[in-house]
Amino acid sequence: MIARRRQVALALTALLAGGAACQAHDHGTPGHPAPAAAAPRGFTLVASGDVLPHSSIIDRARFDAGGSGYDFRPMLAGIRSVVSRADLALCHMETVYGADGDYTGYPTFKSPPEVAHALAVTGYDGCSTASNHSLDDGSEGIRRTLDALDRAGVRHAGSARTEAEARTVTVLRAGPAKVAHLAYTYDTNGIPLPQGQPWAVNPMDENKILADARAARKAGADVVVVSLHWGTEWQDAPDGQQLALARDLTAARTGSRPDVDLILGTHAHVPQAYEKVNGTWVVYGMGDQIAGEMFNHEGVQDPRGNQSTLGRFTFAPPARPGERWRVSKAEFVPQMFDVDAGRVVNLNRAIAQGADVQGVRDRIREVVLSRGAAKDGLTMGR
Repeated sequence: MIARRRQVALALTALLAGGAACQAHDHGTPGHPAPAAAAPRGFTLVASGDVLPHSSIIDRARFDAGGSGYDFRPMLAGIRSVVSRADLALCHMETVYGADGDYTGYPTFKSPPEVAHALAVTGYDGCSTASNHSLDDGSEGIRRTLDALDRAGVRHAGSARTEAEARTVTVLRAGPAKVAHLAYTYDTNGIPLPQGQPWAVNPMDENKILADARAARKAGADVVVVSLHWGTEWQDAPDGQQLALARDLTAARTGSRPDVDLILGTHAHVPQAYEKVNGTWVVYGMGDQIAGEMFNHEGVQDPRGNQSTLGRFTFAPPARPGERWRVSKAEFVPQMFDVDAGRVVNLNRAIAQGADVQGVRDRIREVVLSRGAAKDGLTMGR
């Protein structure tokens, strides 16, 4: 298993059972006062969009592996410096994994499990796995996917191998904070849940989301992050369902604290707006981080399907115990998947190196800021 550099996995039972540790206090000696306590520090969280390995992506990974096996690490190398520096990094693994060379692209995906290793090496700590493709290979696809992520040391949320796993909230350590990661999907492309396994994939149900968020908070999570596979494909603007659910989820509170601290959207294939709703940041859609050539509903190749953003949020600790961890800095990093080179490109870094990508970067920025996020402090990061 790959050793994770920051992550501590905490099950709900551990959170409920954990007590406060006793600490020795140094009051100093005459003439030598005790050192001032260090100010509590916050943490940074980065999140990115859909990892969607089409057949051309699988072929590229085989080429990058020298024709033997599959190597997805070079595809993500261009964004590794951003991802690996965060205290917590989350991705969206849209597809399930196959085995023994039985790998397919669209329309029913089975990806090489080597994807999981590449995500870990890039610096991702966890991935949402609830999507409309979660049941492309039934319960066996879910099992292979979560097994591979476990072997790579990457946590996961949104699909499950057992009922007990489905009932356990994924909680990750981010600096001094415990972050619960919840994930849900609008549909599974009409594929029914496996017989006797209604818990295999989380449905996007407002009541369930809020119940899970409150359970996570009660068990000790400092921050609750919700990943939603939602929206209308190829639509830059969030649709009515996204807007309504975002309003309801961000308005929900228990006592003085909101139940949800951050919403991360995927599925639409194109970058969508960021917006602060009821004081909580919502990313309606991050776009596809990895995908082959994308064709829209008119059957036309659409470069927007290879454009995305990486969100980066800096959380500050509460001023008083029991209050909310607040986002003190919100940023987005524009990205593009170069289908010819088979590489994720940080567009700001590419511009600094003289690449002719300014038009793509500016289009992404216009969409991201289209709902007024700039006035709430969202900036473009590097």
